[in-house]
Amino acid sequence: MKPWGMCLVSVLAAALGVGCSSEPAPDQAAAAPARPVVAPATPPSVAPAARTIPAVLTVEHEVDVLAEHDGEIIGLDADEGSKVEANAVLAKMDDRQVEAALEQAKADLKISEYNVQYNEAELHANEARLERAQLMFKDGLGSKADLDTAEFMAKGSKYDLESWKANVVKHQAAVKSLEIELQKMHVSAPFAGVVSRRYVRQGDVVTKGTKCFRVSQLSPLLVEFQVPETDAHKPAVDQPVRGTLLSDPNRAFDARITRVGPVVDAASGSYNVTAALVDPSADLKPGMAVRIAWPAPSSPRP
Repeated sequence: MKPWGMCLVSVLAAALGVGCSSEPAPDQAAAAPARPVVAPATPPSVAPAARTIPAVLTVEHEVDVLAEHDGEIIGLDADEGSKVEANAVLAKMDDRQVEAALEQAKADLKISEYNVQYNEAELHANEARLERAQLMFKDGLGSKADLDTAEFMAKGSKYDLESWKANVVKHQAAVKSLEIELQKMHVSAPFAGVVSRRYVRQGDVVTKGTKCFRVSQLSPLLVEFQVPETDAHKPAVDQPVRGTLLSDPNRAFDARITRVGPVVDAASGSYNVTAALVDPSADLKPGMAVRIAWPAPSSPRP
């Protein structure tokens, strides 16, 4: 065989030996470990996010005090910002005419009371005369005419006495009515609080029903807001809530629910909730716009 032929055979033999070997390659000797199957994680439920409900700070009692009588304002005893007690006089009207009528009624009452006393004495005397006339007629010492006259005088005195007693009641009622009229000439505070507004000035002539002052309670300070009837988060009495001022979101306050409205408003589908502020700062005042933080419904799971 030629030399170049021997070389070709050697190369082919080497190639066949490598390709037909039954021993695995070093990289394939060790089997690759199986990867564990991990189930996809369930996303956690989303916590309710806080939403805000607009509201206004208020108080339980705040009313416009109206004039109860026609008249001229002759004196002001309170102004805006004045702290007043219950029944304190805020303004006075010219009451001279009512005062004069009251004095006359008291005088008439006194006259009626004196007449009652006089007729009581007269009735007592006439009843005594009647008793004597009855005894004398029984003993034959008096006539029937004298007895009839005595009976008439006794009955007349009794009727006069009852008439004057009725006059006393009548004049007592007149005095009481004028005393009430005199009280109405004074504009008074219905409860203790602060004068938040004054509508009248000295010298104004007002009529019955005219607004004169607005009086507000100082405490407790309340916040009223509405919760949708469909809301899953139901308010309960004594439940805490938190709010912030609309003008300054960094100013927060705490409150506790004191009342939950029993009726749902058909127009809005909501009901009223009232909460009392806990230790409010002195600069919080009725009428301030606020926002109440209220839990939003939970986000549904995907």
